[in-house]
Amino acid sequence: MSLTSITHTIRKITTASLREQKLRKERITCLTAYDYAAARIVDEAGIEVVLVGDSLAQTMLGYENTLSVTMDEMLHHVKAVRRGVKRALLVADMPFGSYQVDPKEAVLNAARFVKEGAAEVVKIEGGEKRVDLIRRIVNAEIPVAGHIGLTPQSVNLMGGYKVQGKDLSCVEQLRRDADALDRAGVACLFLEGIPREVASIITQEVGTPTIGIGAGPDCDGQVLVFHDILSLTFGPPAKFVRRYGDAATLITSAVQAFRSDVKSHQYPSDEESYHLPKETKANLDTLLANPPTCYSSWQILPKPKEAAQRD
Repeated sequence: MSLTSITHTIRKITTASLREQKLRKERITCLTAYDYAAARIVDEAGIEVVLVGDSLAQTMLGYENTLSVTMDEMLHHVKAVRRGVKRALLVADMPFGSYQVDPKEAVLNAARFVKEGAAEVVKIEGGEKRVDLIRRIVNAEIPVAGHIGLTPQSVNLMGGYKVQGKDLSCVEQLRRDADALDRAGVACLFLEGIPREVASIITQEVGTPTIGIGAGPDCDGQVLVFHDILSLTFGPPAKFVRRYGDAATLITSAVQAFRSDVKSHQYPSDEESYHLPKETKANLDTLLANPPTCYSSWQILPKPKEAAQRD
């Protein structure tokens, strides 16, 4: 089945349809995308949720972590992805500093993602402490995705990227966080870097669909980073990452082949070049054989028939 035929069989994904999938126990698929081309590929392949993650800070912009990416940078990529997404639900990550300081500013920033970027959901990291803010944003008619467990924007507070929920007190806190976000009305809940057993309990306890990343197979859905599944990242992959292709090797091979062909005068070939019309070529050959004293003399030659007819 072609990509186009796949998209023709899939209806527009909404926050409501995600809940229907959870009730049907139908797994939800989610991938990140950061530009128009990737968005089209992911959307046309039938993925239900496209996430413009703040991970673009590393994958696209070369930052060390997600903390440096700005609202304007995120919006730039959300707009590009929106142009490529037709059926999937478009979720935009709210970057660090865009919602932690001032609740009013947070609502305004969330509105920018919807108004300027045409995102359908905004994602916010944090559990119980984010409940009041999430309710404010939802009251502004903007759906919110929750995100608990390993929250990358808290990397400095956590002391690195570490699996969360390893002892009973932490497990209980994750359950409270999930319950609080569920009651606040989040559209979906991302569970990152937590033990499978904990993710399974949370998935059963909340009505909202859970989407796991490094949280085991019992979540309602799974998300991975586009660049990770294609081996387009430069560091070692996390334990939960599965490589589905090796685009890096393919691209490197193509680039090296291009360089080799140019260096060896194999590219471009005559067939890949444009040519003068026959009559113009004949006139040019005559001129080159008997060069005039100045270039203005070239203008006295008759025009090619097709060019004369156009004039």
